[in-house]
Amino acid sequence: MNGRAPIGRRHLLRISAAALALPAGVLALREIAGPGLPEAVRWQGEALGAQAGMTLWHPSRAVAQRTIIRMQGEVERLERIFSLYRPDSEIMRLNTEGRLRAPSREFLGVLQAARDIHEASAGAFDPTVQGLWQAHARHFAAAGAAGNRPALHEAIAAARDTGSFDQVDFSARGIGFARPGLAITLNGIAQGYITDRVTELLRNEGFDSAMIELGETRALGAAPDGTPFEVRLVNPLRPAMADRSLHLADAALAVSGGYGLRFGPPGVHHIFDPATGQSANRLLDVAVTASSAIRADALSTAIFVAGEADAPGILRHYPDARVTLTRIDGTRTTL
Repeated sequence: MNGRAPIGRRHLLRISAAALALPAGVLALREIAGPGLPEAVRWQGEALGAQAGMTLWHPSRAVAQRTIIRMQGEVERLERIFSLYRPDSEIMRLNTEGRLRAPSREFLGVLQAARDIHEASAGAFDPTVQGLWQAHARHFAAAGAAGNRPALHEAIAAARDTGSFDQVDFSARGIGFARPGLAITLNGIAQGYITDRVTELLRNEGFDSAMIELGETRALGAAPDGTPFEVRLVNPLRPAMADRSLHLADAALAVSGGYGLRFGPPGVHHIFDPATGQSANRLLDVAVTASSAIRADALSTAIFVAGEADAPGILRHYPDARVTLTRIDGTRTTL
């Protein structure tokens, strides 16, 4: 990136007719209504460039509506830290200048969580894949780029040459890149952090039932009727359709799959393997449930990149997580 404006998600969706943007692989929540149950109050919008939503249940509809407005304000505040789509955010200032003095505690906390999963996954989770994202976005934005493989390979090599997460130094005094040209994205973990932050604020304000989908999904409590929330997950081979359901109560869900945003040709998508510079294609998708959305978010990306063989080793560090892998042949296994 380094001084150049990023290619926005909306622009990339326009240049790739096959692109999809499905939050967390979740298609829908079942309707929850009945005598004596509060009415759902909903908000839909965007967070960090992804579709987002909040559904709250409260005896007072007015209280729920006012609370949603406050939660939107918190999401906006955190976007000023983590968003790659606004030039004034902390992460964009870091990517542009290569250094950020006096970063926010939220930025440092998410960077540390990213470092932890980077180490636990032997580098499969690496925020410096932002350079690969930009290389692909610029390449496929050009007319006739799909067939120009040598040019793409050259762009990938240049992006990989800028370094890895080991070249990112951070402390309360500042964050800096050890090599020029480096850029990071925290979209594979910050969406989970924002989801957790909003969920905990709602809990502190006395809400017992809420479904938060801010790029990742987290259930606060159970549904108002006392049952777990039921969410439907997409079929990775036919992403406009659901092929399974999952129940959540006081838990988080994240799904990673190559169908989330494709650049055009089959197999070229937005989840990159830092070891090769290519899109990761060992699995069709990975669904993770955990006690926190930040953990589910980062683990789903790390395991999607690392593959089935390395998943048990990664999960040893996170005993609360449960993972379902969809293999290339469509079969599934749960770890």
